[in-house]
Amino acid sequence: MKKLLLDIYYVWINEFKVVFRDEAIVLLFFIVPLAYPVLYSFIYNNETVHEVKVVVVDDSQSALSREFKRKVDATADVNIIGYATNMEEAKEAMRRKEAYGIMYIPRDFSKKINTQQQTQVSVFSDMSSLLFYKAMLLSATEVSLDMGADIRVAETGGGSQEEEAATRQTVENEWIPLYNTQNGFASFLVPAILILIIQQTLILGIATIVGTHNDKKRFSIASHTAEGRNVHSVKLTIGKAFCYVSLYMIISVWILRVVPYIFKFPQIGDPIIIAAFLMPFLLAATFFAMTLSYFCSQREFSMMLFVFTSVLFIFMSGISWPWTAIPAPLKSIAYIIPSTPGIHGFIKINTMGSTLSDVWFEYITLWIQAGVYCITAVFMYKWWIRNYDPNYKVRTRNKQ
Repeated sequence: MKKLLLDIYYVWINEFKVVFRDEAIVLLFFIVPLAYPVLYSFIYNNETVHEVKVVVVDDSQSALSREFKRKVDATADVNIIGYATNMEEAKEAMRRKEAYGIMYIPRDFSKKINTQQQTQVSVFSDMSSLLFYKAMLLSATEVSLDMGADIRVAETGGGSQEEEAATRQTVENEWIPLYNTQNGFASFLVPAILILIIQQTLILGIATIVGTHNDKKRFSIASHTAEGRNVHSVKLTIGKAFCYVSLYMIISVWILRVVPYIFKFPQIGDPIIIAAFLMPFLLAATFFAMTLSYFCSQREFSMMLFVFTSVLFIFMSGISWPWTAIPAPLKSIAYIIPSTPGIHGFIKINTMGSTLSDVWFEYITLWIQAGVYCITAVFMYKWWIRNYDPNYKVRTRNKQ
């Protein structure tokens, strides 16, 4: 047992030396995880947009259409900058980026309302940002509901203030966004991205280490063969993993606690519960990254692996696309990736205040993944040395 621990410690220390001797690895393991969360948080920090520039095409030219335009312009999210005579003129304003949306009021707008028919207002948005669409849609919807209430009151005739209030709003309601008090995009998206950053920078850094060993033929360092030592693949895999996990335990404090605190994202989870949940995630993500890294025959392949998998993993996590709308077969595939249960569990704990028992499924899934990917990393290491180490056959013959 003592020899086992000493060998793992030997690998651990040697892997630290490999990490800190390579400027690129230091950049990928430290600078990128420190800068990426700040960059993403800064980009999305303006969680809501106001005064979105809109051009209106009003074919109705009626008192009701003018009232609709006035109320929309009075909202905080929309700013009507001008009027166009037709849709082509309005589209040209959008192409010149003078406006980011168009509101079209049809010719029969007033006629349908006065004849107690349902009318419509069309909203067109520049989809370079979903926030433009959200601002325009909510403003138009709120104004239409408000005008609809006024029309109902006018149709019922005169009455007391209490009767008019009951007609305007039969059931009193209040809009309360749960777990996202600002109803903002960053509070919804960034916590998921932070978990993905941890996994993807692990993949990027570990794959770069393996690619560097292949480029420089430094298999003696990679396999930690030393005179008088017999460090087999299991010890090496565990020792290397402990090195990466110990580094990322510190880095994760910055990514998951300090950055959200700086940008005032929702944080109501217990730090101890988050730390307990983070341990299997770091192990699973590390062994997962080690398994993938052995496919990188060159140093540059790590960047290709990082770019290719990042978008795929964020979509399959169920954050950018509703989890309930993802087909069951894809959900099964998604749960092979550590970031999927990691994102779901972290958001429940950190943003919703869940306990460890509330995320028990994700917690157990991560431990299972850690065990499975540890085994695959061991086998991938054996395969890698067998195929890439030029001294492997020489050592094998000498043993025979």
